[in-house]
Amino acid sequence: MSVFRPGLFSGKVAIVTGGATGIGKAITEELVSLGCRVVIASRKEDRLHAVAAELSPGGRNVIAKPCNIRSEDQVKSLVSSTISELGRIDYLVNNGGGQFSAPVASFSLKGWNAVMETNLTGTFLMCREVFNQSMKERGGAIVNIVIDNYRGFPLMAHSGAARAGVENLTKSLSVEWAESGVRINCIAPGIIYSSTASKNYGDLNVFEKSKPGIPAKRCGSTREVSSAVCFLLSPGASFISGDTLKVDAASSLYSPQLLQIEDHKNWPEAHDWEYKPQEEADETRSSNGAATDVPSKL
Repeated sequence: MSVFRPGLFSGKVAIVTGGATGIGKAITEELVSLGCRVVIASRKEDRLHAVAAELSPGGRNVIAKPCNIRSEDQVKSLVSSTISELGRIDYLVNNGGGQFSAPVASFSLKGWNAVMETNLTGTFLMCREVFNQSMKERGGAIVNIVIDNYRGFPLMAHSGAARAGVENLTKSLSVEWAESGVRINCIAPGIIYSSTASKNYGDLNVFEKSKPGIPAKRCGSTREVSSAVCFLLSPGASFISGDTLKVDAASSLYSPQLLQIEDHKNWPEAHDWEYKPQEEADETRSSNGAATDVPSKL
């Protein structure tokens, strides 16, 4: 089970873009396991509905809503329909994004714009609509997933530029929206293994090749990112806004030229746990005589 107490997000509603695969799916699972109802959104409708059915067979706790976050009209519809159906939006996790590997000299304007619109404009549209339609009046918390690009991002400069823009946007919004009770932060994952990412990279063996440059000498897990997201959304982070939390085991600080860290097995293993659909979990608790209603306060 999650490291956080059961019921931490009971009665809450979240939107997670890119919530059907990789890091986004792990975030969705942990939010649901803690009592949250989650709307997952992405362009790939078939996969979206399949994952929603997998995580919430009864259809109550995970709701699939196809959305291209580059489309202003689709974003407005996603937010308004979520409020209409679920009554509120407490949390937004902007995890949707994408890029391709290429040197800058080969970029077409179309390719550059596609990455900027997905990663930066899409995040802006989601933040703006959730604020205007919900959080302006009732507050909330937002987490934007960026990348660990503090030394630049060669061969993916378009994505590095877009995510740097998201970080700066986050800082600006943390001040502009403070009086509405909105907290907004970023998480910058390092090298995080997921089966989805592994398939995307094919035979490049990216994760094994990356380990020497990670002080922990292992890749991160999607669960390690999702727990960081849940912390920033939780009351435990109530005085944190406008900041970026790196989930990279100090990779962004490591310079082998100054200090060579040999391979080791001393880093703690990632906390892993098996997700069970919440309807099933509720039935298990009920059959054991435990209360199924959990207070929402810490």
